[in-house]
Amino acid sequence: MAFTGKYEMESQENYDAFMKHIGIPEDKIAKGRDFKYTTEVVQNGNEFTWSQIYPGHTTTNRYVAGKESEMETMGGKKFKATVNLESGKLVVDFPNYHHTAEIVGGKLVETSVSGGITFKRISKKVA
Repeated sequence: MAFTGKYEMESQENYDAFMKHIGIPEDKIAKGRDFKYTTEVVQNGNEFTWSQIYPGHTTTNRYVAGKESEMETMGGKKFKATVNLESGKLVVDFPNYHHTAEIVGGKLVETSVSGGITFKRISKKVA
């Protein structure tokens, strides 16, 4: 499957500005700034288990592409959303930002946009 794997954050752009914009507290922004995030993805057809491993916290969302699912933001807020698979990209609207994820050259590229600020995280596959 295209997304299945374990990825470690390699680089990110506009982290501070984006996190401030979506309301993440300054202490959490500082804690996460240089942390090498790990993302674990298991894809079985259109079913996904997507885990983001942060300092002292893991957020796991399970969903089926094209069907509404209960999700959780990195800030811990629960909401319902539909993740769609569009031209090889996973696309979802979180409560205050639009998020896409895709595999480019074997790397996981995640892009989040809110209020004109684009946050991009690139992760290399480690397993």
